[in-house]
Parts: sequence; structure tokens; C-alpha cells
Amino acid sequence: QVQLVESGGGLVQPGGSLRLSCTASGFTFSSYAMGWYIQAPGKERELVAVISSTGGSTRYADSVKGRFTISRDNAKNTVYLQMNSLKPEDTALYYCVKSRSSKITSGPDYWGQGTQVTVSS
Repeated sequence: QVQLVESGGGLVQPGGSLRLSCTASGFTFSSYAMGWYIQAPGKERELVAVISSTGGSTRYADSVKGRFTISRDNAKNTVYLQMNSLKPEDTALYYCVKSRSSKITSGPDYWGQGTQVTVSS
């Protein structure tokens, strides 16, 4: 079965950095786009970043452009989210998702359990 296991969340001060990792199993990782969603308290889940199966295409939410970078290592079945210049409004539960196809436009069909990121002084 599909499993997505996130790690790397935690507490960080404003302006700091974190790198999230998501290790996948149960499917052919290199055939699917992968992404990260966030859910802040009282808000709906929203897309942060998505990367195509080959890593050749990416898309970001406007709120994180220039600060966050999504990448993947198909040999390790792992997708990453490098987060720099973190702001308090980045505080949320971060979910790793598997997309329905290789393309960044295909939308998610499986979700991880989430990892908490808290940005606070």
C-alpha cells in the first residue's frame, strides 16, 4: 500500500530555515508527481508546492515563491521541501502528497500524516 512518511518539522524562529523530507513506498515513485500541502488552524488545506515525476516542472503558491524550494531524489524515493526565510504565517501542518499522474496539474490522491512546522520567537 502507498505510504508517505514526513519528517523534519519543528519549531523555528522567524527568518530561519527547515527542510522537510517525505519518504514514499508502495508505488513507483519516479512515475508520479509529488507535492506539499499545508493546513493552518481553522483553514482549508492548500497547495504549497508540487514537482513533476522527473523534477523538470515545479509550481509554487505565491506566498512561498522565492523562499521555498521543492526537489526530489528518485533513487531514494524522497521528496524535499527546503523552507527559508520562514514567517509566523508559515505555521501549519505540512502534508506530503502523491499526485494522480506524472504531471504537476494532476492533483493528489494519497496523503501523509503531516508534520508540524511552527514559526515563532
